[in-house]
Amino acid sequence: QAQLSETQKPRFQSLGWVFVKTRKMGLKICKLEGGMEQGSSAILPPRPCMSAMKSSAPLLIERSILIGHVLSMLFGLAGLLVVLPHPDWILALPPAGRTLFSWSMAGGGVVYILLGTLGMMGYGVRVLGWGRLLMFLLPAAGLSLGSELLGTSTGFPFGHYAYLEGLGYKIAGLVPFTIPLSWFYMGLACFLLVYGSLGARLTRPWLRSLLAVGLGAVLLMAWDLALDPAMSQSPVPFWTFQELGAFFGMPYRNLAGWVGTGAVFMGVAALLWRGQGLVLHRGALTTPLIVYLVNFGFGAAITLTTLDSRYWIPIGLGLGLGVLPAFVLWWTAGRPVATASAPTTQVSLATVQATVKP
Repeated sequence: QAQLSETQKPRFQSLGWVFVKTRKMGLKICKLEGGMEQGSSAILPPRPCMSAMKSSAPLLIERSILIGHVLSMLFGLAGLLVVLPHPDWILALPPAGRTLFSWSMAGGGVVYILLGTLGMMGYGVRVLGWGRLLMFLLPAAGLSLGSELLGTSTGFPFGHYAYLEGLGYKIAGLVPFTIPLSWFYMGLACFLLVYGSLGARLTRPWLRSLLAVGLGAVLLMAWDLALDPAMSQSPVPFWTFQELGAFFGMPYRNLAGWVGTGAVFMGVAALLWRGQGLVLHRGALTTPLIVYLVNFGFGAAITLTTLDSRYWIPIGLGLGLGVLPAFVLWWTAGRPVATASAPTTQVSLATVQATVKP
């Protein structure tokens, strides 16, 4: 903030610029919104400097993508739960409308997964940096793809199953390319909710990493309790089990496979993150929480609407093992403790020799 004498106030008000010397940038010029109030020594808050406006652009893009992720799931729910049960509505559409609806149903799954991936990547770059993000992305996508290829080929670790159409190009003719992406973005959300929340309370890094891997894998499996019945047993399935599972159509080893796969790639990421201090407070964990909740809600809505009332049991387990712990972890992360701001050097306009724009 600039210190002005009484004789300098009118001149400053007409100019509407303020010089601020910062520790890193040297002399910075910021445009004031209203200059100085007449007859007052208070300077009105300045508009953001150009650097601040530029830094807000990635955040705006990230949030726009995540909003698109949520809207695409809502659109998918409307198509699956409202429109498809009424084929006469579809037949009443003009040819262009029927074609558009057909495209949306065929590619809707791909779109919402891609948007979720891009949104969590933007969040990861902003909060974690490229290094930590890649240390999670590569193990998550690579190891989950290997687990899925093994599962669809041999039945281990998820049971015997096969992917149908609607989730994009199949790698090796077996696993849609969107599947490892969904493992990544939901795995990152689950892992960070635990890892970030415990960062301010646990002083032993190995214990923090161990709990983050274990609890994060359980949160991931809890999501599957809502997702798997919706995607494999609803009127429009995206994969199918080739064996009748004892747990609401799912084999028990499918749940163990989810915990095991999640624990493996989260464990690799935790080892790669070793020695890098990271504390995430409640505000920084809001995005992972929202991503987890809306994806759980997507599967739960399809399961409870299209299947019978028995399926409240896996949904209830998912709420108890996933949704409730996720919310508790987010809430107990707390808020950052206020610290003294870095000192700034105040510069009087009388000491600054510069040409200013009127």
